[in-house]
Amino acid sequence: MRLVYFASLRERIGKSAEEVEVPESARSLADLIAWLSQRDEAYAATFSQTIVRAAIDRKHARPEASIVGAREIAFFPPMTGG
Repeated sequence: MRLVYFASLRERIGKSAEEVEVPESARSLADLIAWLSQRDEAYAATFSQTIVRAAIDRKHARPEASIVGAREIAFFPPMTGG
């Protein structure tokens, strides 16, 4: 699965994208975030900071959304407008 990180998340993790083998136990977006947070301190800090938004295959998704069969998951901080 391809994971893509935008803006401040990219800066904190130190990469814009990566390919990962997600464990079968990670069935939802929330499961994926929990798994990523256990990888190392950079991920833990990134995903515990504030609200993190996500898109599964380019469609906005909530934490309970299934990631089964997803090709790409993008993470980004909340957007502001003005």
